[in-house]
This record gives sequence, structure tokens and C-alpha cells, in this order.
Amino acid sequence: MKVLNKVLEHLKEKVDQGNYDYAIPKRWMPEGYEGQVKLKGRKFFVNPYEFHSKIIEEIIKNRESTNDYSKPLSFVTGEKSADWIKKSVIYGAHVRATAAYTHDNSSIFMPVDKKGYTESGTFLKMISLLPYLKQYNVNCIYLLPISQSSNKFKKGEVGSPYSVKDFFSVEKDYKDTLLGNEFTPNEQFGAFVEAAHIMGIKVMLDFVPRTSARDNRLILEHPDWFYWIDVKELNSFKPPKIKSLKFELPSEDNLETLYNDPEVIKHLKKFRWDPKTQNPKKWGKFVKNNKDNPDFLDEIAKEFKVITVPGFSDWINDPQPPWDDVTFLRLFKTHPSAAQKFVSDDQPPYVLFDVIKSSNFPGTEKNEELWKIIADIMPFYQRNFGIDGARLDMGHALPDELEGMIIKKAKEYDPAFAIIAEELNMDNDKRAKNNGYDGILGNSWWSEPRVDEGWLKKFSQKIMPELVTPAFATAETPDSPRAVTRDYGEKFSKLSAVLNTFMPNGITFINSGYEIFEPQPMNTGLDFEDPVEEKFKQLPPNDQFYGKLAFFDWYALHWDTDHHMVKLLKLLGTIKEKYVDLTSDMNSFRFIDFGEKAFVFFYWNGQKGILIPVNLSDEFPFFFDIDLGFHTWKGYHKITTLVENYRRGESNWEIQDGRLKITINPFEARVFEIK
Repeated sequence: MKVLNKVLEHLKEKVDQGNYDYAIPKRWMPEGYEGQVKLKGRKFFVNPYEFHSKIIEEIIKNRESTNDYSKPLSFVTGEKSADWIKKSVIYGAHVRATAAYTHDNSSIFMPVDKKGYTESGTFLKMISLLPYLKQYNVNCIYLLPISQSSNKFKKGEVGSPYSVKDFFSVEKDYKDTLLGNEFTPNEQFGAFVEAAHIMGIKVMLDFVPRTSARDNRLILEHPDWFYWIDVKELNSFKPPKIKSLKFELPSEDNLETLYNDPEVIKHLKKFRWDPKTQNPKKWGKFVKNNKDNPDFLDEIAKEFKVITVPGFSDWINDPQPPWDDVTFLRLFKTHPSAAQKFVSDDQPPYVLFDVIKSSNFPGTEKNEELWKIIADIMPFYQRNFGIDGARLDMGHALPDELEGMIIKKAKEYDPAFAIIAEELNMDNDKRAKNNGYDGILGNSWWSEPRVDEGWLKKFSQKIMPELVTPAFATAETPDSPRAVTRDYGEKFSKLSAVLNTFMPNGITFINSGYEIFEPQPMNTGLDFEDPVEEKFKQLPPNDQFYGKLAFFDWYALHWDTDHHMVKLLKLLGTIKEKYVDLTSDMNSFRFIDFGEKAFVFFYWNGQKGILIPVNLSDEFPFFFDIDLGFHTWKGYHKITTLVENYRRGESNWEIQDGRLKITINPFEARVFEIK
């Protein structure tokens, strides 16, 4: 799909019709922008057609005419493995929120404003953000799911990106009104990938193979691929509480207890056969009459008195409420083999903790046709858009054979296609590698904020260096609290930025908004004591986004803030790019321990090195007497400060005896070059 030139032509044709009334954050203004800019107070105003076309023109200047940038970038570079992920700086974005802004200069954000500008995020605006992201040495953009989502059973103002209505269509909300009806959502996404590739940036998507929206379009073709309950049970539906069991996963040891529990017996009675199985003839007429009806699920509930079941956690007695906006795909045509002796022969397909955990509790007959469709989702986006990688949501909960099919098909098309496992348990790094993954999500977002409990140091010293496959190195994810809201606030954000640039076996990950100290979480899925209350803690009540979450509501990052670490991340990106071969080689890594509150990362290849001393005390400076000679030689070294006080360092000096003696301020990490 090659549409970037056509998008440019369309925008240029409209320039004369545009007005200089399109507000943008100053962060979005690329260096050397040649278009006209008007300033009103602190706001930048541009002609939107000129603004986007000028940026696209500059991007296209980097194009090599013989390269096809609509294909995976590895097809251009000749890469044959996914090892590139180990050297990456990844920027994670939710298109709808990351590229959102109040363009009409009013104080009220609207998805499409009164002037007709799309204020919510679009692929066109993501293209214009590429020069901004390139400042951080970003070489991969990770997007939350971009498949068409559903507004059915939504948890906020808009549907979650994880509530996928159509696996093979791109989200229509990410179209931009500036492009009119000239380009489909698929084409606009294709233009974004093409532009990213020209800039040397790979594109990674998040895929959801285990669940779908409750009204996924596959229902009309295969209602038997879903689980159904009596519509009368919907309002009171929740996973059964098992008093005789703890908060635990289903296992062979607790399965009998589980199925004999009175709550589970009542739970199973809520399920019904799918509408086609109930009445094939009636279903045939229904499909014919509702094939183009977006609200077909409502009609199913009316005519057949059944509805798809909400999802829930595979942990027994998990306090989480049901996941009302998603449902599970029926991966096996039979009940779990281990559970068949506990259920009657006429029991309709049902969802229970073991059913969800099909990796441990498979059925005897797999749903082969569904498996083929699931395994083709990632290749569809590879073939049609040229994506370069994926994060597989809950892949470890899939049957091993299906998980293997998904990974194998993607790798067959592009051996350099990088796949990240949504694996939070660091001990499962070996399993992930053996199953074909190139990295894991990991739990840096949990470990690093727990500075005073000793987890940050343990994570850096004991856990990360021992991994056999790299993990995301980040203080926050789209599901966790924001780094700036943790203990030590902005100081923690800055310290973590330095550490995660040089974390051993770390894949540097910048979550959208981290660089501008965005306080509001995008979702409250991980590490929140009270997910409901957490929505209201970080923003003042007079903020228009108070209580809103980017996963479920219209949301725009607070781009106009004065507090940020943009310059720091730009500096760290430059340093990482220069020394990435050194810092990605674990043979060159040394961890030097200085007690409970201080340590040093040291990368040394025999000629030069990068040294990062870290002081975790918020009260006292720390004096480091580092015996470089133990790792190098007892003699002359040249020292250059690269980062000091979270700014560019300006000092350099020499030592003659191999001992580096420096004092580091409270809660600071510095960076030195050693030669």
C-alpha cells in the first residue's frame, strides 16, 4: 500500500483553502519548519494543510526511490533476525490520545471541533509527530491495538482499543477530517507506516488473539465460536466466588473443589447454546436480515434471548469485576479435557477459570478454522501494511500449539519480525525465548518505583542481567501508574529515564506522556490499590480530563506543560545511539555494588566504556571511589561527563591511577564516558 504521496498531493491542493487557525503544541513544531506560523500567547497557529504537507515533504526527501517503504523495513535494510529489538528505543502510543489536541484554541476538547478539525488522535497527526519522536532516537513505534473497536458495553465515552470488533479492519476513528473521504482508515494507516519506514522507524502493533468485542463481526458467520448466556443473567453476571479456595490459578489439584462448589454449579446453569445451534433455520433468516446491522447483537438478544458472556480473569477469586466490553473466543469445540468428568453431557459451552487458561486446560477437539483465522491476523497486517513487530496480548494463556502457529506464520513472512510476550513474570523469560518470542514485557514498571523497598536495585543487579531474552525497561506502561506519580515524583522519572537507557538486557521503552510528566494513567489495570478511585487522584477537578482514562474516554495529553524531561530524553537518545553496540553487549557489562543505596553500571569493551553511577538516597550525596583498574588497567584514563544533574555534561579530566572519585547528588544518576 503506497499512499503517502497521494496524501501529500491532497494536502497541498487544499493549502489555499486553509486558515492559520489550527493550534498545535510547540512540541509538535519540527526544527526548521518552513511554513508560516502565527503566535498568540503561548500557542502556535498554522494552516493545517500546509503544516502536515510541509512535514510529509521533508520526510519524503529521505526516500530512496528504489525502496518500497510499504513493506516491512527489514525488506529494505536486509535484516534477517529480530535482534534489532535489543538495541531499540521504543515509543509506545495510543493513537487516539497521543496525537490529540484542542486545535480550535478553545478550552473544550471535542473529538471533531466546530471548525471541523479532528482533535482526537489520527494517523495523519501521528505522521507529523515522527520528527518529534526521532529526537529521542526512537527507532520503533509501538501502537496499542488499531483494529476496529466496538462501542458496545463501553466503559467510558468511547470503546477500548482491546474490544476488537473486526480483526481485519483499521479503526475508523483514526481518520482525519483534513483528508475528507479521499482515504480509508486502512490507507491512512498505510501512509503512516510508509512515513515511519522512510525515517528508519519500525512499527509494532498490539494484537489480541484470545478475546474480542462482545459484538465481534465473526459472530454472524460463526456464533458457535463464542460463549453465550441467558440474557436475563447479564445484569447480575460475575465470576463465581469460591470460598474454599484462595486467590489462585486453576490447577489439577483444585479442579474437583472448583466444579463441586455451589457457586460454580449455579454459574454453569447461566450458559446457553449459541443461536445457530438453537434454531439453524431461524438463524439463517436472521443473518440475511442483519448482515449490515451494526447493532445485530441487540437483535440476537431480542430474538434468541441470549447474549455473549463478559470476560473475566483466569485467577480464582480475583477482585476484578467482569470485563464487560470483551468476551472470550471459543478455542476448543469441547470442554477442557480435565473437566469433562465434572460436567454433564448436555452442558452448553461455558467460561470458567480453567477454560480461560486453555494453555493448561485444553479441550480434546480444537477449533481449527478459528485457529487459522487467529494465526493470520498478524500476517494480514504484515502483508497489507508492512508492520515490523507485535506484542501478543496474553499469548501465554493460549494453547501452546496455537501460540506456536501465530509466531511461526509471522516469522515465515518476515524473519526479522519481533514479537514481544505479555509476560510479567521475569522467571518465564526462558519459556518465552523457547516459544519464539524476541522479548518480554516484564515487570520493570513494578520493580523500579519500589526504590526504598530495594526492588529497583535488585531488579538492576540480579534480575535483568540474568535474562536470556530482553525485557522492556520502563518505569510505566499503558496499564500502570504514571512514573511521575510514584514516590520521588519528577526525580524518580528522570532517574528511571537514565537507568532504562542503559539497563542490561533492557529494551528502552518510552510510554506516551512520560516525557512531559503526564500524571493521569491511561488505564488502571496494573499495580493500583483501588482502580476506581485512582481515576480521580492525579488531576484537579477543574481539568476537563478529570476522572477520564485514555483507554475508554476521549483524552489528550497535557502537551502544553512547562514541566518535562524532553531535553533529557533527547540527550539520552543521542548517547544511546552512539554507544548502542557497547551497551547491548552483555559481555561488556559490569555491576559495581556500593551498598544499599548506591551502585554503578559499567560497560567496557577494552578500549572505551560508559559508566553510570546511581545514588538512590534522597537525602545525602554519595561519594564513589570506583576502581576502574580492576576492570580495565591501573593507569591513565580520560573521563568525560555526558550527563550531570540531568543535563548535558560539560567537564572532562584525566586520572593516572585507574581510580575514579566522584560525588553524586541525592537521587541522581550520571553518565560518563571512559577512555
